Amino acid sequence: MRSANSGAAGDSRSAPAHTRVLSAIDLLGQRWTLRIIWELEPGPLGFLQLRRSMGNCSSSMLSNRLQQLQEAGLVQKNGPKGAYELTVSGIKLSDALQPLWNWSETWSSAPEADSGILPRE
Repeated sequence: MRSANSGAAGDSRSAPAHTRVLSAIDLLGQRWTLRIIWELEPGPLGFLQLRRSMGNCSSSMLSNRLQQLQEAGLVQKNGPKGAYELTVSGIKLSDALQPLWNWSETWSSAPEADSGILPRE
């Protein structure tokens, strides 16, 4: 969330904090990334189990996203044929996303969701 004085003189969008946030947004904003985090939240899954749970995500796309998440330190694979699971950082991300998932339950069950109007609390 931007502060009230975002964009003020001396506020550099290239400062390290901004760069880290933008890197996280770039990673998490890619298609299927948050879905993988969601699917792995309950516990480890093998590639085929994860692939089945992902619906129409191709195997190559899933493999690519899992590689990116491993490089980012959010997912790890145990052994050559092991299951994928969230790392400590991945679990913290999942915890941080819980309010969004809670909000989506409220939003999707509201009559306004069908009309494209966001519900008000």
